[in-house]
Amino acid sequence: MAELAGESQMLIDGDMVDALSGKTFTNINPATEEAIGEIADGGIEDVDRSVTAARRAFDETNWATDKAFRKKCLEQLQSALDRHREDLRPLIVAEVGTPVALTHAVQMDSCIDDFSYDIGLIDNFEWERDLPIHEFMGMTSARKVIHEPIGVVAAITPWNFPFMLNLSKIGPALAAGNTVILKPAPDTPWSASFIGRVAAEETDIPAGVLNVVTSADKAAVGEFLVADRRVDVISFTGSSQVGRRIMAQGADTLKRVFLELGGKSANIILDDLDENSFKANVGSGAMICMHAGQGCAITTRMLLPSSRYDEGVAILEEGFTNFPYGDPTDMGNLMGPLINATQRERVLGFIETGKSEGARLLAGGKRPEHLKKGYFVEPTLFVDVDPDSTIAQEEIFGPVLSVIRYEDDADAVRIANNSHYGLSGSVASASLERAMGIARQIRAGTMSVNGGLYFGPDSPFGGYKDSGIGREHGLEGFAEYLETKTVGLPADAAGLKI
Repeated sequence: MAELAGESQMLIDGDMVDALSGKTFTNINPATEEAIGEIADGGIEDVDRSVTAARRAFDETNWATDKAFRKKCLEQLQSALDRHREDLRPLIVAEVGTPVALTHAVQMDSCIDDFSYDIGLIDNFEWERDLPIHEFMGMTSARKVIHEPIGVVAAITPWNFPFMLNLSKIGPALAAGNTVILKPAPDTPWSASFIGRVAAEETDIPAGVLNVVTSADKAAVGEFLVADRRVDVISFTGSSQVGRRIMAQGADTLKRVFLELGGKSANIILDDLDENSFKANVGSGAMICMHAGQGCAITTRMLLPSSRYDEGVAILEEGFTNFPYGDPTDMGNLMGPLINATQRERVLGFIETGKSEGARLLAGGKRPEHLKKGYFVEPTLFVDVDPDSTIAQEEIFGPVLSVIRYEDDADAVRIANNSHYGLSGSVASASLERAMGIARQIRAGTMSVNGGLYFGPDSPFGGYKDSGIGREHGLEGFAEYLETKTVGLPADAAGLKI
């Protein structure tokens, strides 16, 4: 295997640098459990430097005001990432453990392509609009609404889809005119440091506008960013538990906080599907194992009608038994390992809880015997799951499906909404109207109806309830990085370009 060329330094104030302490930490391949490289272990002094640089770049340069320059710089970044696709692809597979097939989609390729949407908003977004002439307290005035960048954004990203989420945050934040400190998860630092190197060497992005701080510490650097008054926005994707802590800590400085958190989404299969459609829709339930189930919007609860329950269970058992997994560099595999040993043990713990609480284990449930190395767990299928049980309520973040029986449409809606999460869901029916009627009743931020895919750079993504606050992508996601200013003017200034 060719030696991996991961980036070992951080980007701070325009330079690729080591940690001031000189410390590094080891990047581990979760499929082999072997070290694949060292990277700078940034500390408080490093993140403090990055905040100082980002604050200065926002306050003292024209980054926030020169839209044409921003567009040129971000087009340079997109072009550079496009040129380096084949350099980046093996790095993502190695540190994430994602199947290489997924890098040809959401783990890499589509992210680079979709960056065009954020760049396009620099020209296409309605930065200003005029309100009608209005009389108030005897005075007639024109009014103008102006959208402006907020300031310094701290983007804190997870390890499951790291490159995609890095771009999903820095893209709109930078396009909106903000400066950014990107703090990636310790398990996947290269997906961020690679962007830092490309930005430093192949773009005209000014010093301090984009900073990348890698750290082995899961909390200290992030907590510094949340507490620092010089940071205006926290954009976080991760667990609901950490999201609550960020929201509480951010309250001291009244920061804007965007949180994209966990999910326990339901896939509702209705009883009116014909035989082929029923088989296809139920069979797709095994796809929750893709990337080892490490996705917040994956539909890890399947709701089957009592009248076709046994039929559906038989289809699922075949799908889980034959799901292709193993070496993530093999294009034939759709599932690789979990990210680390801690996550593997967490998933195995949930499996044991499922068995002890009475669910019937029909497939998987343990470490695969044929894979001696790597943080693998077998594709795991539970049936006869109580809707109130632990495995039906908690986000496992592993290749585990809970199958739940329901009696009628109202029962299916009740079970689907019986969750403190509300990120996503799916409904399949022979009747589009019936499926949409149910989709409208589900308390979730995104829904798939009859196989339709909601995801795209222009479609807002986020959840209800414990699944977060705010939206990523689309106009709504872009607005997360903007302030709104309303200006009153003399009436005769109405419509003037000033």
